Amino acid sequence: MDMVAALFSGLAQVFNWSTFSLMIVGIAIGFVVGILPGLGGPTAMALMLPFVFKMNAVEAFAFLLGMTAVTATTGDITSVLFGVPGEPTTASTIVDGHSMARNGEAGRALGAVLMSSLVGAVFAGFALGVAVPVIRPLVLSFGSPEFFMMAILGISFVAALSGEDALKGLVAGGIGLMFATIGLDPISGIQRYTFGQLFLWDGIGLVPITIGFYAIPETIELAVLGTSIAKREVGELGGVMEGVKDTFRHWWLVIRCSALGTFTAIIPGMGAATTQWLAYAHAVQSSPDKERFGKGDVRGVLGPGAANNSTLGGSLITTIAFGVPASVVMAILLGAFIIQGIVPGPDMLLPPPKGKLDLTFSFVWVIIISNAITVAVCFLFLKQLAKVTQVRGAIIIPIILILIYLGAFAEKNAFEDMVIVLFFGGLGWVMEKMEWPRPPVLLGLVLGPLAENRLFLSTDNYGLAWLHRPGVMVIFALTLFGIFYPMIKKRREEREKTAAQPVTQTEALETAVTGMRFGAATAFSLAVIMLLSLALWQSRNFGYRAGLFPWVIGIPTLILALLQVTRDIAGKKKKASTAAYGESTEVTVDPEVAKKRTIAVILWTIGFFLAIWFLSFSYAVPLTILLYLKLAGKEKWPITIAVTFFSWLFYWGLFEKMLNVPFPEGLLISLIKGGQ
Repeated sequence: MDMVAALFSGLAQVFNWSTFSLMIVGIAIGFVVGILPGLGGPTAMALMLPFVFKMNAVEAFAFLLGMTAVTATTGDITSVLFGVPGEPTTASTIVDGHSMARNGEAGRALGAVLMSSLVGAVFAGFALGVAVPVIRPLVLSFGSPEFFMMAILGISFVAALSGEDALKGLVAGGIGLMFATIGLDPISGIQRYTFGQLFLWDGIGLVPITIGFYAIPETIELAVLGTSIAKREVGELGGVMEGVKDTFRHWWLVIRCSALGTFTAIIPGMGAATTQWLAYAHAVQSSPDKERFGKGDVRGVLGPGAANNSTLGGSLITTIAFGVPASVVMAILLGAFIIQGIVPGPDMLLPPPKGKLDLTFSFVWVIIISNAITVAVCFLFLKQLAKVTQVRGAIIIPIILILIYLGAFAEKNAFEDMVIVLFFGGLGWVMEKMEWPRPPVLLGLVLGPLAENRLFLSTDNYGLAWLHRPGVMVIFALTLFGIFYPMIKKRREEREKTAAQPVTQTEALETAVTGMRFGAATAFSLAVIMLLSLALWQSRNFGYRAGLFPWVIGIPTLILALLQVTRDIAGKKKKASTAAYGESTEVTVDPEVAKKRTIAVILWTIGFFLAIWFLSFSYAVPLTILLYLKLAGKEKWPITIAVTFFSWLFYWGLFEKMLNVPFPEGLLISLIKGGQ
C-alpha cells in the first residue's frame, strides 16, 4: 500500500500548479534545444542548472527532466527533414528517416518517429516504476564499501566507452576525482589545493565547471559552422497519420526496441547515443527484407525512435538507486540532487516519511506526461517547429554567452566562478581537440565527494578487510570486465578486418616509419602528468584523513597518465570514438576559415567576460549582445534591437526582479564612485 500511496502522491505533486508550470517551461526549452543542432542536452541542462537553487525538489526535477525528456523527440524532426541530427542521440534516424523525406514521405516518417518516441517514453516510465521494488532489497544490502566500488564502476564504464582510447578515459576520470578534492576536507578541515584563495574553501562549484566544460566548446563549434542549421524550406508534411499507424503495425518491434533502450541504458556509459544504433541494428537484423533499410524503411525510424526515449528510464535507475550516473545528462542531474541536498540511494526507494519514494515516482510521471505533451504539440505545430531550424547561429551565440556567465555567477554570487567557467571552458575545448573524453572528468567531479566519504567510512569501519567483501569483489570484477572487454573486442575485430583485407605495401611503410614524436597531444599528456605529480607532492602534508582519497586516486591515475604519454611519444595515436557520449569533433568548413572563426569567438567570449567585469551585468548584457549581433553576426538593425531588448528583458526580469541576484558593480563604476 505504501508503494501505491507514493505512486499517487508523486502524480499529485507533478500536477501542483507551480511544479506543472515549471515542467512546461522545461518542455519549451527542450523543444528548442532538440530542434537546434549545436545545443546538446548536456549543454542545455548545464545552462539551466543554476535556476533550480530557488526551487523545491519536485519543481527542480520536473523542470530538468521535462526538458531532458523531450530533446530526443524534437531532435528527430531535424534529423528527418534536413538530414542533420538535432541531437547526437537522433543520428540513426537520419539513415531511413531522411531517405523517406527525400522520397516524399516526410510526414509518415515524422508520424512514426513521434509516436514510437511516445511509446518508448511510456515504457521507460513504467520500467522505472517497476524497477523500484526489484532493486530496493539489493540497494539496502549495500554498505559503504559497495557504494565506493559502484562509484569506481560507473567512472570506469564511461571511461572504457571512450572507444579505443579507454586509457585516456580512465585518466580523465581520475582527474575529475582529483578536482573533487579541492577545498576544505569535510572531517579534518584541512585545506587541500586552495592556494590561499578563500573562494576555493568550498571547492569548485559543479555549475560553473559543467557550464564551462560543455557550453563554451559547443558555442565555439556553433560559431565555426557559421550558417543556419537548415538550408532548405520544409516541404509538405502529409501522411503523418500513416506513420502513427505504422507504429501499431510494427508494435512488437517498437516494444522490443523500447526494452533494449531501457535495459541497455542501465549500464553506466551506455546512453541514447549508443542505444539508438543498437536498436537500429536490431531492426535490421530482425527483418526478413534487410535490403530495404537505408532506402526509406519505416522500421529504421521506429526502432531508434523508441529506444532514444526509453533510455532515460534505464539511466535514472542506476542514478537514483546507486548514485552512479549512467550518462552525462545523469551526471549533471546528480548535481541537481546535490544542490537540493538529496543523496541518491536507499532513501530514494523508501516510502515517506523515512524516504523519498514519492519523489522517485514523480520522475516516472514527469517522463510520461512531458512526452505526451511534447508529441501532442509536435503533431499540432509540426510545420512551425521545423522552421525553428532556420534560426542563424549568430543570433543564438551571444545569448548563450550571457547565459554562461549568468549561470556561473548565480550559484554562489561569486565573480570568481566566472573565471572558473573560462578555465574549464578552455580545458574542455582543448580536451575535445586532443581527443580526450570530457564526460569521465565530469562524472569524477560529481562522484568524488560521495566516493571519498564511502572510502573513509569503509577504511574506518573495516580497515583493509572491506576489500575482501563478496560484493566488493563482484563489483571489482565487473569493473575489470567493463574496462578490458571493449578493448579486447576491438582488437579482435581489427585482427579479423586485417585478415580479410591484407595491409598494402604503402600502409606497411607508413606503419614502419611511425616513430617517436612530440606534438600537441604529447604536450597535453605531459601537462597532465606534471599537475598530478604536483598534486600528490602537495598532499604529503595532508595527514591520513585528508590525504587518503588523493593518494588512492592520484597514484593510479599518475601511472595511467605515464602509460598514455608513452603511447603519445611512441606515435601510437588512436582515434577516439565519442559515440557513447554523443560528442562530435567534426568541422564541416574549410580549416583556415574554421581557425579564423575559432579565434574570433574565443576573443568574443573573453570580451564578454571583460565587459561584465568592467561595466557590471546591467550594462554589459545589452551592450555585448548588440555589438556581437552587428559586428560578428552582421544582423540588420530591427533584428539586432529586438534580440537585444528581449535578452535584456529576460535578464532583468528573471535575475534582478524574480531571483534578486546581488550583482556587483563593475570595476569602472566602482572607480568612478571612488574618484568622487
